Amino acid sequence: MVAGNDVELLYNNLADFIKAYHQTRFARVVNATGIIIHTNLGRSILPGSSLQRLTQAGGCYSNLEFNLDTGRRGSRYSHVEELLCELTGAEAALVVNNNAAAVLIALETLAIGKEAVVSRGQLVEIGGSFRIPDIMTRSGARLVEVGTTNRTHLRDYEKAITSETGVLLRVHCSNYRIVGFTGEVSNVDLAQLGKARGIPVMEDLGSGCFVDLSKFGLAKEPTVQEVVASGMDIVTFSGDKLLGGPQAGIIVGKKHLIDQIKENPLNRALRIDKLTLASLESVLRLYLDEVNALQEIPTLRMIAVPESVVEQRARHLLSLCKAELGTSCSLETISVQSQVGGGAMPGQNLASWAVAVQPSNMKISQLEQRLRHAPVPVIGRIANDRLLLDMRTVAEDELDMVLDGLRYVLTRQNDESAAVIPPNTEKTHADA
Repeated sequence: MVAGNDVELLYNNLADFIKAYHQTRFARVVNATGIIIHTNLGRSILPGSSLQRLTQAGGCYSNLEFNLDTGRRGSRYSHVEELLCELTGAEAALVVNNNAAAVLIALETLAIGKEAVVSRGQLVEIGGSFRIPDIMTRSGARLVEVGTTNRTHLRDYEKAITSETGVLLRVHCSNYRIVGFTGEVSNVDLAQLGKARGIPVMEDLGSGCFVDLSKFGLAKEPTVQEVVASGMDIVTFSGDKLLGGPQAGIIVGKKHLIDQIKENPLNRALRIDKLTLASLESVLRLYLDEVNALQEIPTLRMIAVPESVVEQRARHLLSLCKAELGTSCSLETISVQSQVGGGAMPGQNLASWAVAVQPSNMKISQLEQRLRHAPVPVIGRIANDRLLLDMRTVAEDELDMVLDGLRYVLTRQNDESAAVIPPNTEKTHADA
């Protein structure tokens, strides 16, 4: 015999399971990790103007590849190429679906069957097992390493150049740092060497940015404009990292080389769709006024927001939680460090504030897990047996969602039925 209470519990569990099973897997979450460009949580958030353009591009016909002036077929790249040239100072531009694709098609165009010379200290690997040597192999270029892990000189490149050299490649080490007795060749010197020898020089800038972020307490990183001005023939970078736009691989540089890349058959396979194009154009237009870009682009806004504003937001959430959650947990605001994330600016942090939560009736690991299965999942980080909710990456209009998530988890009956995990859900720790 099954007791009545057991039947009711079984029924409720089954109902919760069925409801969870039929929810969409791709869902909104609140990023309370303090990692601004969080790869696992979708990287950059798009500005409001981009969301409007996405609705229009997805819900209406458009002039994607139609020239309104001539009435004939046009190029989808024309919608952003002029903007990119104006913003970066480049002669021409092309956009593909991500930066790995940008590096692949550029190398395949410039150096298939030839040698690509690169400093040994720049043979990077980033998340998702993207390795520069592997991309070179796929492109048909032959890797030629020069210098040592920590020091590479201009003479190393000079000695490596042969009649088989197709490109001199520079890779920006955006996700790690080598410190101490180090040395590398400047963009200007490498560009001059390439020009003198008639060899194109390319830089994979990785997480490219149009704004000097050192004014916000971060170390100086080269902007795309500065790299182009240094004389580089081809520069590639991401659209959804420091730029703050949609996933895209942006290629800018000399027109005769960009034209060759455009003609590469791979371009058809790697091209961007109308939604990416619409949102990218709207983000690029914001950069025509840097002050406006810092206000309207969420990624830049989260980097630029003063610590005092973040602290105020943390104290606001603390007051909301204390009024609603009672004795179910202990709460306090603490000073923490946020990260830019997205493989950008390693080892650099931004001063921030978090609400530290320590539950009274469950383990901290249970709180973290159950918050991941709240109606709107809240993703934080555990430190010193407390869950930290970093307010640098939580918007003011998301505070109620955080409160709702904590209330959902902490005030429900403390048993395993309090969190029904949908099937096929992997219990993994998100990273940057």
